[in-house]
Amino acid sequence: MAETLKQLNQYPGQGGRPKVLIVGAGLAGLTLGMLLHKAGIPFEIYERAAVVKPLGSAMYFNCTTANLFKQCGIYDEFVSLGKYVSSIKMCNEDRVVDFSMDFGGHEALYGANGYIIARPQVHDLLTRQIPKERIHYGAKVATTESNDNGVLIRFTDGSEVKGDILVGADGAYSAVRKGLYAKLKDEGKLPPSDDLPLPSTTVCVLAQTRPLTPEEFPDVAQEESQFRNFIATDKMYTWSTLTTAQNTVCWGSILFLDEESSKEDNSFSNSDWGQEAAMAMCEEVKDFPIIGGGDKKLTLKDLMDLTPRGHFSKVMLEEKVFETWYSGRTVLIGDACHKLNPAGGVGAANAIHDVIELANRINVLPFHSTVSDIEDAFKAYKSERIGWVTKAFENSKVFRTMVGQSTSSKITRFLVKHTPQWVMLKIERRQFTHRPQVAFLPLVEDRGYVKAAPQSSLAIKTPDETESSTIIQAV
Repeated sequence: MAETLKQLNQYPGQGGRPKVLIVGAGLAGLTLGMLLHKAGIPFEIYERAAVVKPLGSAMYFNCTTANLFKQCGIYDEFVSLGKYVSSIKMCNEDRVVDFSMDFGGHEALYGANGYIIARPQVHDLLTRQIPKERIHYGAKVATTESNDNGVLIRFTDGSEVKGDILVGADGAYSAVRKGLYAKLKDEGKLPPSDDLPLPSTTVCVLAQTRPLTPEEFPDVAQEESQFRNFIATDKMYTWSTLTTAQNTVCWGSILFLDEESSKEDNSFSNSDWGQEAAMAMCEEVKDFPIIGGGDKKLTLKDLMDLTPRGHFSKVMLEEKVFETWYSGRTVLIGDACHKLNPAGGVGAANAIHDVIELANRINVLPFHSTVSDIEDAFKAYKSERIGWVTKAFENSKVFRTMVGQSTSSKITRFLVKHTPQWVMLKIERRQFTHRPQVAFLPLVEDRGYVKAAPQSSLAIKTPDETESSTIIQAV
């Protein structure tokens, strides 16, 4: 192995720019690949899955990511694939709306509205922005190595790749993080909190139906996405339904774990347990009532019958912000360094924000960067992100509590239901001022009445323009 590492300096990035190896072709990995491609920085993406499966439910994107999509020239297509959403309706088991959380008018306040978009649609849109030859499927990481000369990934099939920077974008159970933390632990440098198991208090089954007709599910004909959360009276479950622009219904049910069941479910080493486990959970929740927009009293079983076989997922909903985001030439983004409960609806946005800030920092690295240069860039990336991530983490916990079954959950719902609108607007503004942009792409005019928060990475200088233009032309 020592001989192999000595050879790493024989594989520098093109024209002195770092070659970036990205592990994970999810939202964060693909977005980073898109930006590096636009910056003319060499990169490769490695995904453990052999094929992309149309699993998962829906994502929520709003003004905090709109600027990125506009800068990359894909905002109009994104809007066409998404469905405008102006509220979340909190419903009870009697199919009655208890109260509504409204967030309309965002375009005037923050420059863009919010949209629900099915996860497969997002994945396909981002994939099309990247040359096909840069994404490698069926590449399962076995080990990673790093030294002053570069980084090396060895895959389970025995193949190897070499580069200058390693990015772990491979989710909550990141192989990159596992390798990085093992090394730091051996060196006595891993914080105790990062050595603890990934905590989870909930488990979820989720899926997406085939395209439906208004006769099958009347709400799909509504111009706005119908987003409903259902709160049980005496069950440790909540469930939700969302309509999409493709006339599908994304749906899911969350089980709140007690201490013992949490330990049992944490015995699994991966967040996806396959179809058998998903179908078993479906059997438990099939009779839960939902609203479809018509007179017929529907249940989750009706949506299950309209969902293609093999398109169900059961996943843990972990919650943790890791202390260690980087070391040497290795850095983590998205769920690999901060896993937010999806109840808050900000996990995807925060992954994109990570990518924007990290891409800004990588783009200004000196040509032929040293390990010290790279680590300084990673330190600045974390420094710019950690405050926003911590706030999002705390907000997500509040939302998770709000849809739960504890006494604090009932108190939280009461408070939200009776909080004056001006107070909710003040809370909302703190979150939606974070609207970062990519420093090396033409900036877009942010027309929101509420000004965007300052972004320090927009002020840093890029490498010498003459060298940069030569590199971009070469790529």
